[in-house]
Amino acid sequence: MKIISWNVNSVRARIENIINYIKDSSPDVLLLQEIKTQNENFPSREFKNLGYTSYVFGQKSYNGVAIITKYMLKNVQTNFIKDDLKQSRIITGELKINLKKIELINIYVPNGNPVDTEKYEYKKNWLKKFIFSVKKRIIKNPNLLIAGDFNIIPEEIDVHDFERYKNDALGRLEIRKKFRELINLGFKDIYRLVNKKKQEYTFWDYFAGSWQKNYGMRIDHFLLSNSLVENFEAVNINKKPRSKLKPSDHTPIELIIN
Repeated sequence: MKIISWNVNSVRARIENIINYIKDSSPDVLLLQEIKTQNENFPSREFKNLGYTSYVFGQKSYNGVAIITKYMLKNVQTNFIKDDLKQSRIITGELKINLKKIELINIYVPNGNPVDTEKYEYKKNWLKKFIFSVKKRIIKNPNLLIAGDFNIIPEEIDVHDFERYKNDALGRLEIRKKFRELINLGFKDIYRLVNKKKQEYTFWDYFAGSWQKNYGMRIDHFLLSNSLVENFEAVNINKKPRSKLKPSDHTPIELIIN
């Protein structure tokens, strides 16, 4: 089964690119972030025409997450944490793969910049609540798959110039420690598990020729609970969509699981 995670930076602005990607790659499940639209304006019909059902947790102009899938999900929820600002940042659903009931947790973590504002405090509190909820959930179901835009640079290798980001809300030590805390609950950062030393990115800013210069960062992740690692087959960062016209500033990360 092919599961992809992609911050599309407005689903309606990128719909042509997303449809072309689906036709080229034929994923089974798409976990989308930053859809930037309300539920009623989400292009569910376009996805239905391609054989996909849409589960959406939208928000006007900002944030928003969705799961697009060839399969029916069970127990779809949008209340995994109590968000202080009532922002649309998490959607979850259950999917059966080879007799395992897997909970998909699709997240869009707050950016947190500038660090001397309430935005950074919101990010820290959000992550604290999220980790607490994951800790409770993994006891009930050991088969968790967390994916999305984490807005966290886990290690120095995960950004083109770490010195520039060590005091940024994406690279600060206390934020990277939150990522480690999450891993320590019983997860693997599956990309880094199989690519120990590879320097590859999922995001390139629109400014200053970042894409052309490969000034990127790896902030979109797949975390698999330890019980799912045996089902893992492959992971790939697909850079092609970032090179298209009117691209998102993120590119899809693709997981194959059996």
